Amino acid sequence: MTKAELVNIIADKGGYSKKDAEKALATVTAAITDALVAGDKVSLVGFGTFETRERKPKTGINPLTKATIEIPAKKVPAFKAGKALKDAVAK
Repeated sequence: MTKAELVNIIADKGGYSKKDAEKALATVTAAITDALVAGDKVSLVGFGTFETRERKPKTGINPLTKATIEIPAKKVPAFKAGKALKDAVAK
């Protein structure tokens, strides 16, 4: 599903104009992004939890030259599905 398809579904199911639905989706994604950048968790009960996780530094191998390279530590976004979402997908 693309962003445009999601906007269309939000507009149809919510009774909003496509412009309002796109604005709402942009607002939600921006709010989640801002919270993750600040190091907070975003928990939507029944749907899931967005959070950031730390990846440790590690040693990798360049497949072209076979030389070892150091991959630095970094933060990555993560999503853990809630029970209601897991159950809905499992049906």
